[in-house]
Amino acid sequence: MTTARDLMILALDVPPVRDVGQGDLSLALAGAEAVDLVRAGSFVLDGDLVVPGPPTAPQDALLAAAESSFVRTEPYESLEDWLWRRGRDLAAAYAARLAADGLVARTRGRLLAARSAPAPVDSPARRRAAARWASDEPVLATLTAAVGLREEPAEGFPGPLDEAVVTVLASTGDALAELEAVRQRRSIEDAGFDNMWQAL
Repeated sequence: MTTARDLMILALDVPPVRDVGQGDLSLALAGAEAVDLVRAGSFVLDGDLVVPGPPTAPQDALLAAAESSFVRTEPYESLEDWLWRRGRDLAAAYAARLAADGLVARTRGRLLAARSAPAPVDSPARRRAAARWASDEPVLATLTAAVGLREEPAEGFPGPLDEAVVTVLASTGDALAELEAVRQRRSIEDAGFDNMWQAL
């Protein structure tokens, strides 16, 4: 099991405190993968550059795909660039993987035509994610707060984290902030365009 898989299960299982966008979730999933990979020694950070180490061959197929996506020649890729590239449509990939592994199921709505989002089934994977959630494990807690599944306490989440993990989490937060800024800019531009047409 991986941090990204735990995050995806929680995203499907926990009522959010604010809307969780697919783009936000995809970036956070990439950040979760990066945390697991840096902890496994798959790469080290040289400033903000991802410098791959020897392949660690993760058993999880999506984590293995993340590792194989590293740029292995100089000049290396920045962590934030990797997060953006790896995060493209990653939430959909994790949702498909959970469905293929039988970890989620669609629940029937009251109307025959109604189809709800898939929900996690009772499984060791779901219980593991729930236990990490309940314990405020700092990596998962930080990522779930970043995407809107929970509020972040003013003093932050407890627990020591090494410098590389803190850097990955900070870069993920920066990428999420940038995505929100892009959304706000587009919203303002769209509103201005609509106002222009109404004035004509």
